[in-house]
Amino acid sequence: MAQKMVNPTRMELGRLKQRLRTAQRGHKLLKDKRDEMMRRLLEQVRRARTLRQETARMLAAVRAAQSEAAAALSPAFLAGALLCPAQTLHLETQVRSAMGVALPAFSLSVQAQPGQPYGYAQTDGALDEALSRLHAALPKLLALAEAEKTVHCMARELEAARRRVNALEYVLIPELQEQIRRISMKLEENERGNLVRLMKVKELVLAEARTQRFGGQ
Repeated sequence: MAQKMVNPTRMELGRLKQRLRTAQRGHKLLKDKRDEMMRRLLEQVRRARTLRQETARMLAAVRAAQSEAAAALSPAFLAGALLCPAQTLHLETQVRSAMGVALPAFSLSVQAQPGQPYGYAQTDGALDEALSRLHAALPKLLALAEAEKTVHCMARELEAARRRVNALEYVLIPELQEQIRRISMKLEENERGNLVRLMKVKELVLAEARTQRFGGQ
């Protein structure tokens, strides 16, 4: 990695040390955030897995009741019975924030329509059972959609946090440490050079003083 050219001065050294302290604090905060996000993400993954299993069982029961109704009723009547909805569904979507991550929040409201789309005497109980089971499965389906979208959003943000942590840990912080090391070495070298020059000047002054003293005798 190419090294940046920096001014080997004490002011620059102080500035770099301050940047290093800031980067190290930011690195710790980001690592803590990354670890907490990982914990929450795993919770959401487990929740989504549980919801997926529950909805799969509920939808299997819906399909079983639907198959039973289809066997008892003519296709034309079954299609007509389901043509007019008995309920109106209203889906509301919102955005909530968790650790600075925008996450979805879904809510469902159901408004019953007056009357039945079919007569009780004309249908088999399996159709009512299928519709009842489907109605019961809707909140679970919505919760599953919210959980899986939450997993997607949190995983994306976790990856971004991981990249930022790595950039600080493996790029910026080592680069600052190397610049500080090189400036410190340069300043020490300059100090040694100045000390040598001062000693030489002192020797010259002492030699001149001795020459003048002995020359005057």
